[in-house]
Amino acid sequence: MSRSHRPRALAVVARWLLGSVLVSWRYLWETTPLHRGGERPGDEADLPPRLPPGTADERLQLPDDGYGPLFHRRFRVRVAASGLDPVRLIDRVCRDFRHFVPLEVVDIRTGELGAAGVEVGDEFLVEVPGPWNGPVRVVHRDATSLHLATLRGHMEAGQVHFRARRDGGLLVFEIELWARAGSRLVDLLYSRLRLAKEIQLNMWVRFCLAVVATCDGRLVDGVHIATRRLDRDTWPTLSTAA
Repeated sequence: MSRSHRPRALAVVARWLLGSVLVSWRYLWETTPLHRGGERPGDEADLPPRLPPGTADERLQLPDDGYGPLFHRRFRVRVAASGLDPVRLIDRVCRDFRHFVPLEVVDIRTGELGAAGVEVGDEFLVEVPGPWNGPVRVVHRDATSLHLATLRGHMEAGQVHFRARRDGGLLVFEIELWARAGSRLVDLLYSRLRLAKEIQLNMWVRFCLAVVATCDGRLVDGVHIATRRLDRDTWPTLSTAA
């Protein structure tokens, strides 16, 4: 390692060590109801959607490139008295994604963005220590949703979709993801030891709670989490490129 890279590497490791302790402490003392519902077997309805035309290339890390089972997960919060409507909320997510993640252990590097924030084709890095960095590409964006796909080197192989909508007088925000482990080590940590899976859950729960705070509203009935698992021998080849 060159001398110029040592301070940055040490800073990343220090953030992870200190941040992991803080995040774990907050998680243990989290009073928000988490409705997890257990892990259920999935079926073909849980396969990821096809990517929009023209967004896939050899740099994408699709589920076919992953290891182990495919996990389909949803995180949902309902917000009463929200100060933001669905359009303004997704606009805020696109303009300042970093605002919503737990910065104790995660950093977001987007590079130069336009006035509207991330757009289709933009790439950014979800940076965590060691081999867990998460490069992603925006494959779809509209007024009420943002759709990302993982790139080579990500700890996961899959997609994540953020969306907001109205349900009566409530604002509903959802994160839906389809992912396999990006390597055999991650498969061990995720689907067998469950360590990476709990870290992922904590990150997206924190994202949802940051949405509630940003909306300056009131969380209704906690965070709802659904997890469905498809083992490799139960589904066909996952070619999700258009």
